Amino acid sequence: MRTVELPLIVGVDGSEPSLRTVDWAADEAGLHGVPLRLVYASMWERYEGSALAPAVGRPTEQDLAESIVSVAAERARRRNPDLKISTEVLPEEAVTALLNEGRNASALLLGSRGRSGIAELLLGSVCLSVAARADCPVIVIRGNHDTKGDVHHRIVLGIDEPPEGRAAVRFAFEEAQARGAALHAVRAWRSPAHEAIDHPLLTGEPGRRYEYRAVEILETALEEAAADHPGVDLHRRTVEGPARKALLAASDNADLLVVGAQRRPGHFGLQLGPVSHAVLHHSSCPVAVVPQR
Repeated sequence: MRTVELPLIVGVDGSEPSLRTVDWAADEAGLHGVPLRLVYASMWERYEGSALAPAVGRPTEQDLAESIVSVAAERARRRNPDLKISTEVLPEEAVTALLNEGRNASALLLGSRGRSGIAELLLGSVCLSVAARADCPVIVIRGNHDTKGDVHHRIVLGIDEPPEGRAAVRFAFEEAQARGAALHAVRAWRSPAHEAIDHPLLTGEPGRRYEYRAVEILETALEEAAADHPGVDLHRRTVEGPARKALLAASDNADLLVVGAQRRPGHFGLQLGPVSHAVLHHSSCPVAVVPQR
């Protein structure tokens, strides 16, 4: 994927969302020609509860762990027999284990699973914590995404202020190129309400100024990556309104939504902006959160 031979890491826990994520990851690893590594953190339940797939069984903790990674590996092999696949059981808490794994990964993949019956709507704490702190891109497979469903051949990219948005831009272009998909880059803009009424004779001018600025930001952010990926079918769009609303609407018929998350040196705790947070919880398609510094 992003770096040659760095594996694609999948956090598995035996749940159905986790197994659907394995399917998606097998396809993704095949597209980018990287190994697939399946890991199970044996202390996962401390975060998400014990609602694991009932078919796995539970004779002992070690047997459970080995069974979880074994079932996931067999599923990946059926999906793509040519993949290089490795597995490991890590005696750690889930977030710690996955963040450590992400230091030497092309990307981390996780299935969306919360603690209750609304798991398909809201993100579990493991996904949220990892997406907000990982050193590599984190792709969260939303619970309502069916890997056997329709493929839209469409990647959506949310454009942030340059130059902070460049890592997400590069990631999105690479995904679109690997998939033969169109890339739809979206930049939202808003005009402060007070500016629109201060000068009645210039109605609409302030709004156009913000729209022109959005176009400039879009072009600047895309210019370098577009030149490096001339074969990608690129579509540019500016939208008036909240970025969260624009991206969630665009996710309805997309295969992947890509957003950036700032990682600021010296700052600890969760580093995830409000837009990334919103799309992780409510997107209609898988979401890739790409760390940017």
